Amino acid sequence: MYNVELIIKLSPLPLTVQRKKDEDAKKLYSEIIDIMHNGNQKILELTCEKVEDKKISVLVSEIVAVQVYEKTSSSGSSKRPGFSL
Repeated sequence: MYNVELIIKLSPLPLTVQRKKDEDAKKLYSEIIDIMHNGNQKILELTCEKVEDKKISVLVSEIVAVQVYEKTSSSGSSKRPGFSL
């Protein structure tokens, strides 16, 4: 399972949706980056593949960052998101 996580202005918690395949997560990541860069869409609606009824709508102008990381299924933990030195 792969997480696509959005960081929102002035929000302490990220918004996360999940994709089953790496290629689907990377595709969604690229779509979000394109929308943020072009700015021609005001609202972004996302759905989650793990929790089928989960939907998130967010103002594109409020997105600060987006990241993709793999969630390991064995222990319920995930790879450390973000960048580490």
